[in-house]
Amino acid sequence: MLADLDPAHITVLRDEAIDALVTDPRGVYVDLTFGRGGHSLALLSRLAPEGRLLALDRDPEAAQSARRFQDPRFEFHRAAFSSVRSVLADRGIRSVTGLLADLGVSSPQIDQADRGFSFMRDGPLDMRMDPTVGPTAAQWLAQVGAEELEEVIRDYGDERNAGPIARAIVSRCQQAADGQADPLVRTSQLAELVAKTVRRRSSADAGQHPATRTFQAIRIRINQEVGELDALLEAAPGLLTPGGRIGIISFHSLEDRRVKQAFRQAGESSPSRPRGMGRGQWALLAAAASAGPRTAPPVWRELAKIKPSRPASLENPRARSAVLRVAERLGGPSSPAEAQS
Repeated sequence: MLADLDPAHITVLRDEAIDALVTDPRGVYVDLTFGRGGHSLALLSRLAPEGRLLALDRDPEAAQSARRFQDPRFEFHRAAFSSVRSVLADRGIRSVTGLLADLGVSSPQIDQADRGFSFMRDGPLDMRMDPTVGPTAAQWLAQVGAEELEEVIRDYGDERNAGPIARAIVSRCQQAADGQADPLVRTSQLAELVAKTVRRRSSADAGQHPATRTFQAIRIRINQEVGELDALLEAAPGLLTPGGRIGIISFHSLEDRRVKQAFRQAGESSPSRPRGMGRGQWALLAAAASAGPRTAPPVWRELAKIKPSRPASLENPRARSAVLRVAERLGGPSSPAEAQS
């Protein structure tokens, strides 16, 4: 069985993703989130000598791990996956056979206290995937308003107590600015503040730390993860050759919902008859619609939705919420603009 390069990191849905993605061993593939190289290693094991693999990641520690790959078919680029279009263009690559993205935070990132991702380990409140770019979580929290913070915690963390948590954080940061409290700069400080604010949890959240959703939400905001995903979903059809496949592994409903909607909305060739509408009325509406402007042909064909097996979830509890969605790029233009040109 293929082993991970880093024993501290178990690659989620590795075999399932590679089985679904590799359709041509001689093709060009892109691992959009290299991490510690688990998926890249598995991809290379399936490629022929003529195959090619490009890997992207914005984490400098991922770049260090990539140096261990001594394979002429492999090349690493330190970049966010939203820039995959320009990376490929710079390499003279017009289309690829497969795209793979694992949207989760890797175990080494979580386990390193100095990265600031986890409330379980005290460390600087950083949370940046690339610690050389942008404000830290502490810097952002020190200047954000309560209304914006509440929206972030609610929308990105699905936290029902977003309002009280946001107000408590902003109040604490204001007290620190006035010299009345210590600055909010450590993960333990934030976790303690949230726990004090959220004293009662529902039975569904009984086994979850009160700060779990808040940390998730702030991390997503600091790293612009929603924008990154949206940029990838928009670019992907134009990057894949017809018959090529994309696999995206997500870890919470916000990401999975966006992936599902992107695949389904771009995969619908014609709407179905609404429940309760008569066939005659639907036929008239369909005829009227067909007489209007020509719509683009479908882009995606959904192939699979895969979750970790029970043994895999027991081996790696962090994988329990993972969902892999796979879609195939259909033939024809990749966008309405191409269809009408």
